[in-house]
Amino acid sequence: MSEHHQNNSILVKRLLLTVAGMFAFGFALVPLYDVFCEVTGFNGRTSNEAATYEMVEVDESRTIRVQFLTRNAKGIPWKFESSVKEVRIHPGETKVVNFLAANPTQSDMIAQAIPSVAPAEASLYLNKVECFCFNQQPLTAGANTKMPMQFYVDPDIPEHITTFTLSYTLYDVTAQSSQSFKDEQKETE
Repeated sequence: MSEHHQNNSILVKRLLLTVAGMFAFGFALVPLYDVFCEVTGFNGRTSNEAATYEMVEVDESRTIRVQFLTRNAKGIPWKFESSVKEVRIHPGETKVVNFLAANPTQSDMIAQAIPSVAPAEASLYLNKVECFCFNQQPLTAGANTKMPMQFYVDPDIPEHITTFTLSYTLYDVTAQSSQSFKDEQKETE
């Protein structure tokens, strides 16, 4: 075997390993990105776990305006809105805002709300003690419900953040939840 052929074989092996490594790295990016977003608050993501409210001194010298937006993802015909468009809150103070949902269809459905915050930096200081977004929300045909969200803004929120928007997008997860339910039933049999 010539030295030129041997060098080409080594090069091909290295290139194949590089391609395989790049492919594996591509799969690892999604969970890494999720972790990065959760840790840094990048992309306006909020925590999916309930915060524990610890008695902190309320900073009454500052007021933060929190605006609420709701929208439905494509394919979910529910009526979904917040009971108020905005609240004013002192850092450290807790507030409860109710969100209203109605299923006008003839079918039982399950929805999941996904939150985001703008500006993204504010998501690091928004602490949800209770939120309908932590769980899937089943709603029977024609029914409506009130879904509370209790939160507080961390007193360490930077001075330049005086207003932020908490947005929820509602997704239909009926098909996925129905399949998960069927799979769980099979496992218990």
